[in-house]
Amino acid sequence: MSWRKVTFIVVALIILLGGSAALSKLFVSMKPEQKKRPEVEMKRFVKAETVNYSKIVSPLVKQGRAVSGSQVTLVSEASGKIEPGAVALRKGTSFKKGQLLAEIYKDEVELALKARMSKFLTTMTSLLPDMKVDYPQHLNAYEMFFRAIDLDDNIPEMPVVKDEKLKIFLASRNVFSEYYGIKQDELRLQRHSLYAPFNGTFTQVNFEVGGYVNIGGQIAKMIRTDHVEVEVPVPNSESKWIKIGDKVNVFSRDRSSKKKGTVVRKADFIEINTQSRSVFVHVTSSANDELLTGESKMVEFPGQNINDAMEIPRNCVFNTSTVYAIVDGKLKKREINVLKRNETTLIFNGIEVGTKIVVEPLINVKENMPVGIVGEEQAKQQSKGKGGQKSGEGQGKPQTK
Repeated sequence: MSWRKVTFIVVALIILLGGSAALSKLFVSMKPEQKKRPEVEMKRFVKAETVNYSKIVSPLVKQGRAVSGSQVTLVSEASGKIEPGAVALRKGTSFKKGQLLAEIYKDEVELALKARMSKFLTTMTSLLPDMKVDYPQHLNAYEMFFRAIDLDDNIPEMPVVKDEKLKIFLASRNVFSEYYGIKQDELRLQRHSLYAPFNGTFTQVNFEVGGYVNIGGQIAKMIRTDHVEVEVPVPNSESKWIKIGDKVNVFSRDRSSKKKGTVVRKADFIEINTQSRSVFVHVTSSANDELLTGESKMVEFPGQNINDAMEIPRNCVFNTSTVYAIVDGKLKKREINVLKRNETTLIFNGIEVGTKIVVEPLINVKENMPVGIVGEEQAKQQSKGKGGQKSGEGQGKPQTK
């Protein structure tokens, strides 16, 4: 291909592209300009209330959990094989106060105690003839003591010794050491029998009958069932409204049952994780409607009088203590002084009486945004309509002279 043909093709392309651009610009310039619509700021309608302070009685409702009045670990003070008691040593078994829960094998300890008491009887037998000669005034008391000794029962109390010569005489015969040695063995024997300290039930059993336990072994865990309380964690800021002795209502979570209760104590410390203070409520329950440990309950504490305050929905407050007020038809932020937070409402003061505040949650709004109050605009429209109608009626009536 010669250079003349190449030059001709390039020039033709330039002319074609230039012509296309010129025609496109001409057509665009011939298109009429569209008028821009003026920006119209939409007016929203919100629910609002006028600030007016009064005395408010506000109850406090919190969720709690039933806990036992006593939680005890059954620990063995002796070592040996576990033998059955009056109740089954199994989880969930209930027992009464004073019942024998379990025994640690004690036959050898019993025999050793009886052997020691027999030795003491021998000592007393050899002692009484000498007392008849040297201490006749004390003979009757020690003879009665000797006759009262029973190998199958605890040793009776020994007569009080006030005579110094008699004290020396008895000490020289090892009477005191043998007597208190027997008392010590009796206490050691008692540690082999484990009795219930209250009415309760086993919540955990680590050793069953037939197992071997050492001294200090945790045989089982048990709770008291005839004295149950409801532990209610309350934020520290709200615990000041609760007083010891307050009468409360205790409900089930579905509010199908109701019981009466009394605040018996408040913890003097704050839980680190929840920053709450535990309040304990004693519940009065009948045998047919007992309160079980672990149950979840709703506790309604009595209302406390809060003077010069107002209550609004909690969800209309943002940033902890900020609300929207309506000033000259526009939204303005206002800070409130929160006195008490309930589950769905909030009690406050700190805003001038007569101020209109928004009482519903707002989304996608900003300060100085124009708003109307639901109810007021409709009332204005209705009043204007009625006024126009009356005016028209007056013009249509014929005049009489």
